Amino acid sequence: MTEAPKTEYDPRPVGVFDSGFGGVSFLRNALVELPSERFIYYGDNKNAPYGSRSEEEILLLAENAAESLVDRGVKALVVACNTATSAAINVLRERLSVPVVSVEPAIKPACAMPGDGKVLMLATLATTKLSRYRALQSRMPDPARIINVGCPGIVERVEMGEIGETAFDDILSERLSFIEGAKIDGIVLGCTHFPFIAPAISRYASMHFTGECRLFDGNAGTARQLKRVLNANGISADPELAPDPQVLFLTSGDKDALEPIFEMLLKVPIGY
Repeated sequence: MTEAPKTEYDPRPVGVFDSGFGGVSFLRNALVELPSERFIYYGDNKNAPYGSRSEEEILLLAENAAESLVDRGVKALVVACNTATSAAINVLRERLSVPVVSVEPAIKPACAMPGDGKVLMLATLATTKLSRYRALQSRMPDPARIINVGCPGIVERVEMGEIGETAFDDILSERLSFIEGAKIDGIVLGCTHFPFIAPAISRYASMHFTGECRLFDGNAGTARQLKRVLNANGISADPELAPDPQVLFLTSGDKDALEPIFEMLLKVPIGY
């Protein structure tokens, strides 16, 4: 591919990929933090969810998604999937020719909260088992304070556009009833799909736990890190130009069927 001519600013898009629609929760933060940037979003909806797959499968799928975006000429890549980050981020950073930024479960700020309650880390089954996440947990001041809970089923419902406040009671009850009545200081949304159901999680927590139950996710911090990386590499867009269109949606699935869900999720307000 022919390189774009060097200018003071870099108009090339930033690539963002996820196993499906989860990375849209990051994209919303990025659009606020970086309003002059263009984005290509790739959802591997055909192969979602990654959380039920083996580490080898996740690595292969992540490599394919990342390479497809690099082939389209992106200037940087965001791995907006906690599971893909855990399985593939080191390989992607070694092999790709562009800067790579990734989301991480926000257990550090959650564990920094004062108090004697537990910190819940809700994620996919794969994320809670992969060595990269386990190493991250081990670096916390009190790793035993963290309760890791894999929550299969949530991703699949969000992929269908289901985000209702009462639509996840069955899954949350099945996965969290073993700590009924526990004091919970923080709840980490360790999958980028989970911010879309923050009201459902908050509702369940208020009914079944004590403590503050404050929600945390890593999306805002990742958007700020992306901004730093673009600036450090001299590849930021012209702040005086508003891109049009700002986002291009791509998917490995049925685009006609999935694009309305993508647009709906991009506009869903998250207040927590």
